[in-house]
Amino acid sequence: MKWVRAITMTAAGLALGAVAACGTQGGAVSGDAVANQAQAQPAAAAPYDAPANNSTGAGVQATRLAATDAASLGQIVADGDGRSVYRFDKDTAKPPQSNCAGDCAVNWPPLLTTDPASIAVEGIDKALIGAVDRADGTKQVTIGGWPAYRFAKDAAAGDVKGQGVGGTWFAFTPAGKKASDKNAAPAVALTVMKVGKLGPIVTDKDGMTLYRFDKDTANPSKSNCEGDCAAKWPPVTVPQGAQFQLNGVDQANVGTVARSDGSMQLTVGGWPMYRFAGDAKSCDTNGQGLGGVWWATKATGARAK
Repeated sequence: MKWVRAITMTAAGLALGAVAACGTQGGAVSGDAVANQAQAQPAAAAPYDAPANNSTGAGVQATRLAATDAASLGQIVADGDGRSVYRFDKDTAKPPQSNCAGDCAVNWPPLLTTDPASIAVEGIDKALIGAVDRADGTKQVTIGGWPAYRFAKDAAAGDVKGQGVGGTWFAFTPAGKKASDKNAAPAVALTVMKVGKLGPIVTDKDGMTLYRFDKDTANPSKSNCEGDCAAKWPPVTVPQGAQFQLNGVDQANVGTVARSDGSMQLTVGGWPMYRFAGDAKSCDTNGQGLGGVWWATKATGARAK
């Protein structure tokens, strides 16, 4: 079984969202991809050394911010050294608040200032630039209300190694928004939703029920549904390079297995995942129990009954 990590995971686990009820969420997660909402606490990442000038996570003084081109990301914000500037989804912008301290701030040095009005800007609306007080008494630069950081693994000007890390770190656009990679593979998303008497089950981004097949195996993972079977039970495939977006499903339970046609099929708890051609809308479970071998799936990969 091949486990997929489409982005650098900086956390030991996932941010498990609250279980949604059927019909209460516009999309569960899926398509033929599953993107990742991993727990974004960089402290849990594999250790590496921060730059020598910031070994304590004390932060980087900002004197200039400028819009710069970054290949498939388009225009992003860089500091006076040409280093990419990032925002963190676990922070808040209204009101501004940084939730990255300690080891997190070593991996992601905050961009600091004593006076935001003194920061020179180029290609960025000066009105977007502000500051927020950190717990250690320093002032952190904000862009559009979002606290700004650098990434310790960006070794040179123009590096964007922090983009998408943990599913929560993104380069800033000049408008203070998240930069997105125009060449990135589609995201594959999974959400646990409460569906009728089955309770919490795994669905895709559209709320469509995902099923497991008793004639498959989970250890090792293997799909035994091909041909006419796969037409009736379309396998959930994962494009190469796709990110996972998980809500209620532990990253450790998610992976892929190679099919006979070379495509990679999503697995949960080792079990290959399928949709059912007879399900027409979100929360349908028309495939449940068919033939005594097809079952909706719990977040662990267990059968829902």
